[in-house]
Amino acid sequence: MITLAQKLISEACGSSRVTTGEIVVCKVDLAMIHDSGGPRRVKPILERLGRDVWQKDRVAVVTDHYVPVESNETEAIQKLTRQWVHEQDIKHFYDQQGICHVVVPERGHIKPGMFCVGGDSHSPTGGAFGAYMFGIGATEMAGVLVTGEIWIKVPQTILISWQRQLPAYVTAKDMMLATCREIGMGGGRYQAIQFAGEAVHNLSMQERMTLSNMAAELGAQAGLIAPDEVTAEFIRATGAVLPANWKEYAIETAGEGDEALYYDASLLAPQIAAPHSPENADNAEAFRNTAFNLAYIGACTGAKYVDLAAAASVLKGRKIASGITLKVAPASLKDQNRAEAEGIMQILEDAGAEFLANSCGICAGYGADRLAENDVCLSSTARNFKGRMGAASSQVYLASPYTVAASAVAGTMIDPREVAEG
Repeated sequence: MITLAQKLISEACGSSRVTTGEIVVCKVDLAMIHDSGGPRRVKPILERLGRDVWQKDRVAVVTDHYVPVESNETEAIQKLTRQWVHEQDIKHFYDQQGICHVVVPERGHIKPGMFCVGGDSHSPTGGAFGAYMFGIGATEMAGVLVTGEIWIKVPQTILISWQRQLPAYVTAKDMMLATCREIGMGGGRYQAIQFAGEAVHNLSMQERMTLSNMAAELGAQAGLIAPDEVTAEFIRATGAVLPANWKEYAIETAGEGDEALYYDASLLAPQIAAPHSPENADNAEAFRNTAFNLAYIGACTGAKYVDLAAAASVLKGRKIASGITLKVAPASLKDQNRAEAEGIMQILEDAGAEFLANSCGICAGYGADRLAENDVCLSSTARNFKGRMGAASSQVYLASPYTVAASAVAGTMIDPREVAEG
C-alpha cells in the first residue's frame, strides 16, 4: 500500500511508484526563503553560476528574521533582499508581514499534492496541508533556484496516530512535547512523520501546522497530515484555488517496514519542557511553583491567531503577576489584525502584555529583546536549546500559550486548568 509520502514523491519525480530508500530527482513546486538564509546567501552563488531563478512565480521570499531593522548590518541585509527580489522579478514577496512558516500558508501557496522546499529547518510546517515540504541549506537552495529540481531519498514513514479527543486546555503543542519525550529528538531519523487519528482531524489548520512544524524537533524530514475538509476550507478562505484532485491525498497509512505509534489523546495533560531540550517534557503539574521572570508568546509554533486567542481566553479579566514580564510577538500581521478586530489584542494589553514585531525575534535569538543573563523564560516557542534565545546562562521552558498565560497570572509555572477553571 502506498503511503502519502510515497505518493507525493512519486508524482514529483514523475514515477508511477517509488520505494523506500530509492534516490530520485523531484521537480519543486515552491521554494521558500527568508532574509536570513535567502538572498544574501544564494545571490553570490547564482552570480558565480551566471544564472537566474528558474521560475519567478514558484519562489516566495519573506523578511522575518532581521525584523525590525536595528542596525546598519540588518538594514543592509533587508536592502539586499529587496534588491534581489526586484532584480529577479520574484512574484511572491512578503516584506515584514510575519514569519515565513505562517505567512506563506495563509496566502494560499501550499496545497495538497505539492512538493516544496524551504530555507529553514521548520519548513515541514507545509506538510500540514498534505504537501511534501522540508528544509534545506543555502547551497541546495541555490541549486533548486537554478534548476527547479532536487534529489531526495524516499523515506520510511512513522505514523503517529492520536486516538480520541483532547481534553480542554490541551493543545497541539502539548501533543508534540509529549511526543518529543516519548521518542526523543532523533526519533524521526530524517524520516517522514505522518500525524493521524481523531484528535488530529479535530484540530484547526493552525494547530495542525504546529504538529508538522515540530516534526523537525523529532529529527524528521517531513511532517505530514492527510488533507480533509478542514484543509480545503482553509485554502479556500485564502482565495487560492483548491486542486480538483485534493482528496486523492487523503492517505493515512503506514507501509511495509514503516512504524506506527498510537497514543490516547484523552489522557494527555498540559506539558512543560525543561531546559535545554523539548524532550525534557513532563506534565505541567511536575513543574508546579517553578519560578520564572519572562513569559513569551511568540514564534511560528506559539503566536498564530489560535495561540493568541488561547492566551486571551485565560488572561481575560486578569493581570500578569508582579515580577513577571509578558512579551507577545504575533506570528503574522494578518493574524494580529484579526486578533485586534476581535478584541483579543486588547485583552492581552489589559493583562499587561508588551507587544513585539511580527518576526522570529527572540525565538531565533534576534533583536534587542533576546534573553539576558540568567533570565528564566516560559515560552511558546518550539526549541529551548542552550543560548538559542539569548544569553547562554538563560533558561527556557517550553509550553502551550494556555500554560504560558496561566503561569504568568499565577507567578509560577502551573497547569493552566488551575487558573482557567479556577
